[in-house]
Amino acid sequence: MISTIKKETTILEDVTSDNIGGLDDADRRILQALQKDGRLSNAELAVQTGMSTSPCWRRTRRLEEQGLIMGYRAMLDRKQLGMGVLVFVSVQIDTHSEEEAGAFERAIATLPKIVSCHSVGGGADFLLQVVCRDLDDYAEFSMNRLRRLPGIKAMTSSFALKEIKPDNGWPI
Repeated sequence: MISTIKKETTILEDVTSDNIGGLDDADRRILQALQKDGRLSNAELAVQTGMSTSPCWRRTRRLEEQGLIMGYRAMLDRKQLGMGVLVFVSVQIDTHSEEEAGAFERAIATLPKIVSCHSVGGGADFLLQVVCRDLDDYAEFSMNRLRRLPGIKAMTSSFALKEIKPDNGWPI
């Protein structure tokens, strides 16, 4: 048991002690605090990070200007919004021409039920994350929208049964 705890602590230290993107400890503390609660006032952020308010404000503005902080938004509960089904869809396209991939990417961008799309290596070309009200809603969306996108050769849907580890931000 002790060796397991020591091993997990070492892994955590390895991730957090890296000089990620040239950030110093104060920058990392600011980013970690804002990932947990983007609504913190500068005064609250300064207290949580052990800084005075002026340097904290200047550092936060610098991180925003550099693009490390890309914006602030609320995390919403998809189930309470009526989106009870989360589906990961692996997509293969017919050809890998720049034109066909571009047409597919432009079409994906117009569909709000697709909340993320990644170009991936391996058996698929793209991995989509799709949210729908229920299975019937996904079936309709899959048959009438997804399958009709340009260049699709094959699709495989994997339904999330339970979220084990939600997105809690990036390891800093």
